[in-house]
Amino acid sequence: MFFRLTTWELWALVLLVIGGLSALGVLVGRLIRHRSDVYREPIGVLQGALLGVVGLILAFGLSLAVGRYQDRRSDVVDDANTIGTAYLRAETIHEPQRTKSLALLRRYNDLAIVLTREIPGSASIRRTAARESALQRRLWRLAGESLNGDPRGSAPRLYVDSLNSMIDQQTVRLAGLNNRVPDAVLWLELLGAAVAVSVLALYVSVLGRGLAPVIAAALLVSAVVVVTFDLDRPTRGLIKIPAAPLLAEKATMSVPPAAPAP
Repeated sequence: MFFRLTTWELWALVLLVIGGLSALGVLVGRLIRHRSDVYREPIGVLQGALLGVVGLILAFGLSLAVGRYQDRRSDVVDDANTIGTAYLRAETIHEPQRTKSLALLRRYNDLAIVLTREIPGSASIRRTAARESALQRRLWRLAGESLNGDPRGSAPRLYVDSLNSMIDQQTVRLAGLNNRVPDAVLWLELLGAAVAVSVLALYVSVLGRGLAPVIAAALLVSAVVVVTFDLDRPTRGLIKIPAAPLLAEKATMSVPPAAPAP
């Protein structure tokens, strides 16, 4: 559910849940304020314990989200490196496989760039992945022809090895894009944070203090929740995976091959 929402819809949902429960806490606190001597201590102990537990949950969730975000960035770098290695080694094989393979690798790199803008699980990303797989089969067939034409040469063997690594990296990258936190865990984080802030609002209201601390806490917790969720939405949110390594590889491929044809 959370992954399908836009950034503004996600903000609205988080603020609605946390703000709504906080307002409920303020209302209940005002209703029982006349018995503050009875409720002050147990509510204070409860809100302190809840804030501590929820703080640990949010910190754990944020660390997991950051870790997955870094893994996805690393996958893009590895994808660019494996494509670049295959491209360089394709320059050392014999014609006509050399020219055909270089052209296909340039197209493959373009599709890898497109993949950074696709929504995981959507029909468009499946089409892009299928087009990549089709190019992989064509590249593998050309690599086999090159290897059969020069079975004792080292260049075709090295190229086949790099091409195999490039194909494997596509699986790693797609798996990383689809590795998301289940909605049940995200709901636990959101509802836990909302309950903790609502108990804080209840405690502040029972004490008869102003609402500024409650509003500040609700906004801060909402921001932490949204950032945690946004990090797990690589193409839907404000925090995106950059395609800079693949764009740099595209620029490298635009110049004439460094190695002359054998």
